[in-house]
Amino acid sequence: MTVRRSRLTVLLGALLCAASLFAQEVPAQETGAQQGESGQEGPREVERPGRTGLPLPRFVSLASDEVNLRAGPGSQYPIEWVYRRRSMPVEVIDEFDTWRRIRDWEGTIGWVHGSLLSGRRTLRVLGEAGELIGLHRDPDEGSPLVAQVEAGVVGDLERCSGGWCQATLGGFEGWLRRQDFYGTLPKETLE
Repeated sequence: MTVRRSRLTVLLGALLCAASLFAQEVPAQETGAQQGESGQEGPREVERPGRTGLPLPRFVSLASDEVNLRAGPGSQYPIEWVYRRRSMPVEVIDEFDTWRRIRDWEGTIGWVHGSLLSGRRTLRVLGEAGELIGLHRDPDEGSPLVAQVEAGVVGDLERCSGGWCQATLGGFEGWLRRQDFYGTLPKETLE
């Protein structure tokens, strides 16, 4: 009887251990509530700490000219997309070990290795191909233009104030309306 009970205890312990390991290794998938079931389009903006202790979601940028977007968090998963533009802003929406689940400006979601991401804050100018967006001297629509930039241009994001953000694009520094670009700064840098 004692042998049977100890075998049962060992078996039960092994099952619990395996279950806890499995739970740690399976990355969390977005649920409907995380995707914004409240009727809003897109994900709900809820900051929660990731496994690194950094907030989720958060913006980062691509640190390499070639970044593979994978179907899952590991090199054994198939490559679904290859980014070929360093400094492109992306949003980290989940973490698993050294892998980060990201969303790009078009809404494409996948996994990249954390070593291919940078904390550098960048932006991508939105708009239709060939469309020009005004980069203003001051955060005001009536302010003189410093430059006009094409949709798709990537630059550095400096700081934000109200609905405007200061940026450096192609050597020009000025202010863009928040709705004209993809990317953002952490809340503590917003004025």
